[in-house]
This record gives sequence, structure tokens and C-alpha cells, in this order.
Amino acid sequence: MKKLKEIGKNKWVKYLGNTYVIILILFIVWMLFFDTNSYLIHSELNDDIKALEENAEFYQQEIDKDTEFIEKMEDSNEIERYAREKYYLKRENEDIFIIEDADSLKTDTENE
Repeated sequence: MKKLKEIGKNKWVKYLGNTYVIILILFIVWMLFFDTNSYLIHSELNDDIKALEENAEFYQQEIDKDTEFIEKMEDSNEIERYAREKYYLKRENEDIFIIEDADSLKTDTENE
């Protein structure tokens, strides 16, 4: 009992025992962890915003690449070149030979 009185005389205990300080501490804890607009929820939302901004940047780069490709394909020679390379299209009375290197062919040992 004597020790409790000594602890009670400590200025920090008197300060933390003040009603306003206790209410302030409870308010801060409530706002940080339990409120619907808590710090934890805000940090999750900030992470989501960063992820969405990165996605937007990626998709903007893809849009730029596609726009460049579309501008390139406005030329009929480029369309023909692309069709020949990508889809192996040919003109009438024309033969196409596809030559592959020996190291690019799949072998039976690779399938195992």
C-alpha cells in the first residue's frame, strides 16, 4: 500500500491519471485503430491507389505502343509486310518457304 502511494505521487502518474489525458488517449487509439476512417484503412487505401496508378501507367504505355502500331499500319506496304511475317500470307502464284534453324526445333528430349 505504501508503494502505491509512492507511485501515485510520481508526476507522470498524476499527469496520465488526469481525466482529459485518459479521454485523449482513448480518442487517439479509437481514431487510429477502430474508426471507419482509421489509419489502417487509410494505409490500405493508399496502397491500393499506388497499385492502380502503376496499372494506369502500364496501360498507358500499352496504349502508346498500340497507337504507334496503328499509325505504322496506315501504310499499305507495312500492312503487307506485317501480314506476311505474322500470318504467313502470300500473293497468288507465290510459294513461301519457312526455314527454321536446327536449334529452334523441338526434340523428343525436351518434352521429357
